[in-house]
Amino acid sequence: MAVHYVQVMADTLPVRIANCSGFYGDRLSAATEMVSGGPIDVLTGDWLAELTMLILARTRQKRPGGGFAGTFVRQMEQVMGQCLDAGIKVVSNAGGLDPDGCAEAVAEVADRLGLTPKIAYVNGDDLLPRLQDLVDAGVDLAHFEDGSAVGDISRFITANAYLGCWGIVEALNQGADIVVTGRVTDAAVVCGPAAWHHGWARNDWDQLAGAVVAGHIIECGAQATGGNYSFFTEVPGMGRIGFPWAEVAADGSVVVGKHDGTGGEVSIGTVTSQLLYEIGGPAYLGPDVTSRFDTIELVQQGPDRVLVHGTKGEPPPPTLKVAMNEQGGYRNDMAIMMTGLDIEAKAALLDEAFWIACPFGPEDFASVRRRVIRSDHVDPDTNETAGAMWKMTVKDPDERKVGRAFSNALTEIGLASIPGLYGVGAGPSAGTPYGVYRPALVPAELVPSHVHLLGGPTTVVDSVAPTDEVTVVPLAGPSVPPPVGPTERVAFGRVIGTRSGDKGGNANLGVFTRSDAAWAWLDDFLTIDVLRELLPETAELRIDRHRLASIRSLNFLIHGLLEEGVASSTRQDGQAKSLGEWLRARHVDVPLALL
Repeated sequence: MAVHYVQVMADTLPVRIANCSGFYGDRLSAATEMVSGGPIDVLTGDWLAELTMLILARTRQKRPGGGFAGTFVRQMEQVMGQCLDAGIKVVSNAGGLDPDGCAEAVAEVADRLGLTPKIAYVNGDDLLPRLQDLVDAGVDLAHFEDGSAVGDISRFITANAYLGCWGIVEALNQGADIVVTGRVTDAAVVCGPAAWHHGWARNDWDQLAGAVVAGHIIECGAQATGGNYSFFTEVPGMGRIGFPWAEVAADGSVVVGKHDGTGGEVSIGTVTSQLLYEIGGPAYLGPDVTSRFDTIELVQQGPDRVLVHGTKGEPPPPTLKVAMNEQGGYRNDMAIMMTGLDIEAKAALLDEAFWIACPFGPEDFASVRRRVIRSDHVDPDTNETAGAMWKMTVKDPDERKVGRAFSNALTEIGLASIPGLYGVGAGPSAGTPYGVYRPALVPAELVPSHVHLLGGPTTVVDSVAPTDEVTVVPLAGPSVPPPVGPTERVAFGRVIGTRSGDKGGNANLGVFTRSDAAWAWLDDFLTIDVLRELLPETAELRIDRHRLASIRSLNFLIHGLLEEGVASSTRQDGQAKSLGEWLRARHVDVPLALL
């Protein structure tokens, strides 16, 4: 792709927003690295995966007021003084379920360091205390995937609406140096500082859409700089890659980069890969703007600098997404290795003997999943490559059923069933609780943001967006014919990259190419039916196929692959992180012209 430059508005200088966290537990030193490694204007990061809200709920049960990401507070202790000296704003969603508690914890750190930052927190997202009132007011909170009624609301342990960026803008307008939020969209912590810096209006759709795209690219930290990248063998310094920043211009165009001298790379490939992460269709819905991913254009401007421009925006829907978690019950897992010959017969005997030994039958559990995972080789040259796994997961509301009564049955048959049996794991165990994720919608006018300055006033910010009429035309993308001629059967990954992940109980699988010819072939070749053949586990599931031609990509949304969500999935890879690499390992007939 030819290098060209785009004229941007010059009303204000671009704002450089750096990421220092992609999830709760990410590299603790990243904040120091981003503040000390090069010039930035804003430090931010994402701590709140959907699973994290469930984790924080359990933390809060043990320590009331403590349902926030403690690692963020530790990072503030490391960099707060530098940020204040350099005028670097900090915006974080690490507040989780207790943004007020997180803000107070940051204030305690500041006091201990002899610093006096202005700290704000944004809440209003926590709907758990309001669920009954909402239902009584006629908000049905139906599951937005299957339409099922919400039922008994007492079973929920979290219910948080995804707020947008305007509460963050208000906090920054009031002079906050550090802004802590609860559940906002992952991109809001980037879009907010950009909208504040440039003084955008709430209907500056294209500018807001560009900032949301910037936030989506850098929200997962080092995934934009080579982490989880299909072509990682081409990336230098993968042993310790740097975190990304996004420089957002007044017109919403963005340059994605990283600090010089750090490992990894920022390329059209790494940016495309991250654009495809955990998305659905081309219209990327949010509370502030609907960002059209089918209008994005990418240009490699130089080493580790990618221009992202042309993104169009539309008004957002009149509703906010609500992420609800309920206590689903208890589960237990067991995994037995079977070695050598007669694997299917060994699995059948294990199943028979186990259920004779277990005081409960499979019909007594709410859910039983049994499977044989064939990883054994013919004529294996190591003990490990002779093995296959028999795995079983049970779930039930009754902790007693899935506890020792279940796991002890395996011990009982340890010397009385198949030859070569050995367990994978720590042996008999009690059941563990699991959560069930449930997405719903709530009218935006019912969920404003509440902006609190510590020691100062509280401001309420409306969540209702303007309702303009906007027409967006997707970009056609490259226009070249697919290659013809002889083919060779090779691994699909020779010509495609992928990025996959979870979206509630669904999995997304993004597929991209790095040349126009490969895109023309991919677009023609990879239909839903072909995907089902290549990934047989998806054969009975509903699959949506979306074209993102301007970035030479397809995105597939595979409904129900992760069952009731990450916390309750019984798949070995419960977050679908490896789904794309499985697809790349499959062999297909590829035109020689692409090899």
